[in-house]
Amino acid sequence: MGESAGRRRPGPLAGLLVAVVVAAGCMGGGLDQGEPQQPGPRQTRQPASPGAQTTRADGTTSVAEFKQDFNDAVGSAEAYWTAQFQASGKRFQPVRRVVPYTREGEVSCGGQRLPRNNAVYCSAGDFIAYDVNWSVAAFRQIGDAFLFYLLGHEYAHGIQVRLGIRYNFTIQQELQADCMAGAYLGDSVRDDRLTVEEGDLDEFREGLLAVGDDPDQPWFAEGSHGTAEQRTDSFFRGYEKSLDACGLG
Repeated sequence: MGESAGRRRPGPLAGLLVAVVVAAGCMGGGLDQGEPQQPGPRQTRQPASPGAQTTRADGTTSVAEFKQDFNDAVGSAEAYWTAQFQASGKRFQPVRRVVPYTREGEVSCGGQRLPRNNAVYCSAGDFIAYDVNWSVAAFRQIGDAFLFYLLGHEYAHGIQVRLGIRYNFTIQQELQADCMAGAYLGDSVRDDRLTVEEGDLDEFREGLLAVGDDPDQPWFAEGSHGTAEQRTDSFFRGYEKSLDACGLG
């Protein structure tokens, strides 16, 4: 996945800035639930980072490539949401910072220290933080498209805050963020802002399979994100049908 040279302004999004306030949501206290699981077998809860033998054969291996793709993901998400807000006659304030970290507790959100193997949006400081070692490992194991999904999902939590969206259950917040990430990526491809390369759609599916909840996770439990099937359905619904499919208002 990569940026395209040609860009067209996306059309207006009806009802984008209608606040959807259902109830106190999972980001109360400043921290969304993030993506705490290393892509890999779900039973281990925290699998080891992949080595060279599990690296994909698409050439996405170097740290320099990771940095470029991650920067592209940040830039394309900012451009997409800026255009969506402008189309609704509103000014968009981008997420304030994107913060890499390498050690547990190195970054805090609202007084809560962030663990390793995670990526989160912190509403208390309006920033996205990610374990760079975990993210590079996922980049090598799954591919560059996963980075665009991961950043798109966390950025969507920032958009939820800006729109005043709150739900009773974590899973509702998370599946909507998956749908919004899909809409951002699908719309960006349709508007020639991003280019889908061979294998990217499979990388999305592989990544969503990796971060789905364990089968025995209750849907109503705090921190539930949804099964792999639910997350995949939500993402591709947004990817194919845009933000109208994401219940924003």
